[in-house]
Amino acid sequence: MFTDDTIAAISTPLGEGGIGIVRLSGKDSVKIAENIFSSPKNKTIKESGSYRVIYGYIREPSTGKEIDEVLITIMRSPYSYTREDVVEINCHGGMVALRKTLELVLKQGARLAEPGEFTKRAFINGRIDLSQAEAVLDLIRSKTDESRRIAIEQLQGGMSEKITALRDRLTELCAHVEAYIDFPEEEIETASKHDMLETMKDIDRELQTLLKTYDEARFFREGLSTAIVGRPNVGKSSLLNALLKRDRAIVTEIPGTTRDVIEEYLNINGLPLRVMDTAGIRDVREIAEKEGVKRSLRSIEDADLVIALFDHSEPLKEEDYEVLEKIKDKNTIVVLNKCDLPAAIDESAFSSFIIHPLSLISATRGDGLEELKEKIFESCIKDWKEDRQGVVITNLRHKILIDDAKASLDRALSALAENQPLEILALELRDSMDRLGEIVGAVTTEDILDKIFNDFCIGK
Repeated sequence: MFTDDTIAAISTPLGEGGIGIVRLSGKDSVKIAENIFSSPKNKTIKESGSYRVIYGYIREPSTGKEIDEVLITIMRSPYSYTREDVVEINCHGGMVALRKTLELVLKQGARLAEPGEFTKRAFINGRIDLSQAEAVLDLIRSKTDESRRIAIEQLQGGMSEKITALRDRLTELCAHVEAYIDFPEEEIETASKHDMLETMKDIDRELQTLLKTYDEARFFREGLSTAIVGRPNVGKSSLLNALLKRDRAIVTEIPGTTRDVIEEYLNINGLPLRVMDTAGIRDVREIAEKEGVKRSLRSIEDADLVIALFDHSEPLKEEDYEVLEKIKDKNTIVVLNKCDLPAAIDESAFSSFIIHPLSLISATRGDGLEELKEKIFESCIKDWKEDRQGVVITNLRHKILIDDAKASLDRALSALAENQPLEILALELRDSMDRLGEIVGAVTTEDILDKIFNDFCIGK
């Protein structure tokens, strides 16, 4: 990738707003902006210091025609997001003015930025490492205060420091082993071998501790995928609306009203809940509803948590037993709705299908909803503490690499304990180092970078 050119992009969401920003980064940022800017007080961008804001107009260079009234911010290298000269043109927040300004910038020699290229340059220029770059995207996408807090901790370098410290210890071990390889007439002393084993075991334990955080912490990054399932007319859409506290799904007394999976996000104690209202599960022939049922079954398979809903005011039906059969191997909360009506259901029928106690609610009145929310949180986030300390793993890429690093370290432990050739020990230690290096970007390839930064929006 070449970083000697200048890139530009619109860095604010599409649509109307108070302001919209066209961002430039690169060696010609100031010159390009100067060519299309004029100040009523004859101030110039090139003579302005860093972290200064200048008021003026964007003009068409060939005609002098005003395009927009703007504020321009200058951040000079190396004290900028990308460690290059950065100029941000604050326009009025409408797409016509923004696009016209971007067109002028591109005509003056800038190149349209690729997805995530500003953050990619920040990584390449050494301002942040790869895990911090990924945290930028996590911060942008965070849906709750807790997910934001985890992302900002990683952006501030908590993950980087932990991984780098472990990698440094492995590097020291590897250098020690390779020194013995260079002088084959010397053997590893018993005391030295014992110290190496203890150090490797300690690193192994720390990697295992990190891995244990993933199963719960990942939900704060990705959201807990939760499917509300049940036969038609048990109140699935009513429950979704009650949880969201707004009418998101259509509710009628006609079975089969919901034909597709409806997804919304809900915040429960800082946990982003990606809740899905599904079509009622039953045997149908109508094509649209049949497809809805098929998607409901797929949602059960893909969900981290299933909320199985039943009608408290009616005996179990054949479709209810079909639902119970579908959820028997899933992490499930069984909920009995319409508890405000006289009970007609046989609760003992659930004893062989569930682990958790039944939850009784009334979606229309709101009875039991707060207790249900607590049960949802505790069903997947059992040991999470609001005042938790230490680094957590939320990113699947990081989890896989730590798994690989630990596997290599385990093989190294076996090699040392079994007195295998030192070359094997060194090879496994170096592989463990490299896997950890991939997390922070000390070891990387262009393919890895492309895969990570392509998830970004163009202006970041």
